[in-house]
Amino acid sequence: MTTNLPPKTCTIERMVTDKDDVKRVLNGEKTATRRNGRYADIGEIMELEGNRYEVYNVYQQSLGDMRDEHAQTEGYSDMKSYKDKIMSLHPGMPWLPQMQVWVHEFRKVD
Repeated sequence: MTTNLPPKTCTIERMVTDKDDVKRVLNGEKTATRRNGRYADIGEIMELEGNRYEVYNVYQQSLGDMRDEHAQTEGYSDMKSYKDKIMSLHPGMPWLPQMQVWVHEFRKVD
């Protein structure tokens, strides 16, 4: 687990905002989210519709290193589905395999 993280670039409230992604989290299908900035610290709590999720890991990954198992933590069956969704959210943005994103892994807490 990384402990020397740079400052956050956004707030945890903005980490999962897409309504379909919120549903995936609530259904237990989505346990990670990738962002181009760092939205949460390890141990921080995200609240969605009265449910609490603790961020337990934050690290960087290049888009080119993503595999189907990574897309599945995002709530998608495979990389094609995940990539299609990301590209639909960001029209005109190129998919650059070398681009580094921040991975935020979380789990439901009571």
